[in-house]
Amino acid sequence: MQEIAALLNDPAAWAALITLIVMEVVLGIDNLIFISVLTNKLPEAQRANARRIGISLALIMRLVLLGTITFIIGLTAPVFDLGLTGSPDSHGNPAFETEFSWRDIILITGGLFLVWKATTEIHHSMEPDKHEGAPRVGRASLNFGAALVQIILLDLVFSIDSILTAVGMTDHLPIMVVAVIFAVGVMMISAGPLARFIEQNPTIVMLALSFLLMIGMVLIADGFGIHVPKGYVYAAMAFSGFVEMLNMLARRGKSKPAAVETASH
Repeated sequence: MQEIAALLNDPAAWAALITLIVMEVVLGIDNLIFISVLTNKLPEAQRANARRIGISLALIMRLVLLGTITFIIGLTAPVFDLGLTGSPDSHGNPAFETEFSWRDIILITGGLFLVWKATTEIHHSMEPDKHEGAPRVGRASLNFGAALVQIILLDLVFSIDSILTAVGMTDHLPIMVVAVIFAVGVMMISAGPLARFIEQNPTIVMLALSFLLMIGMVLIADGFGIHVPKGYVYAAMAFSGFVEMLNMLARRGKSKPAAVETASH
């Protein structure tokens, strides 16, 4: 209690809390996009329940990992070394890491899974439906158990990345716990509207899948020691989303005169 009271009276602790909350919310976007895309493949009656369970599991995993900080930090210790050397960069550093930790292995595995999942979904979206002649965007093609297993696997990857980010920003466990709970609360509130928005706009589905593909490649690169600044990634996602929003407004503007002309005839 004394530690918490001291933190409440420490302006630096409040600054760290606000910064960490923002970071955790931003990092949660990846997790939320995956959950939204995946649950939209379920029957409509199961989607909300799957989102709640998936995000609740994300919170539980993060809190459990926070309770095992020593173990999490240990995941960054090298497990094996390939003994390879890439061409050095301009500073004389190797082009990629040859020592791999459990964190690297988890990131690479999760990245490969994301790339496979996004590529598969893009393929299904582009493949015409044999019966209706339309793309199969939004068609339920998963059962509840399979969706839940995939959500759990990616929750684990994103949770480890999230907690390692928190550990790198502050040493105070209460600050980490509050930031994680707040960020997951934002995910819980945003999940339904985001999933419905993605479902109602087929072009957004393709954009979300391309985001997952990019996130998967970033995770793989990070696992190999090639650190892509997250700011660049999220700036690219925000810009793409802005452009798509302009396209949607343009399409809506063109459809109104056509509707008025049809009604007049």
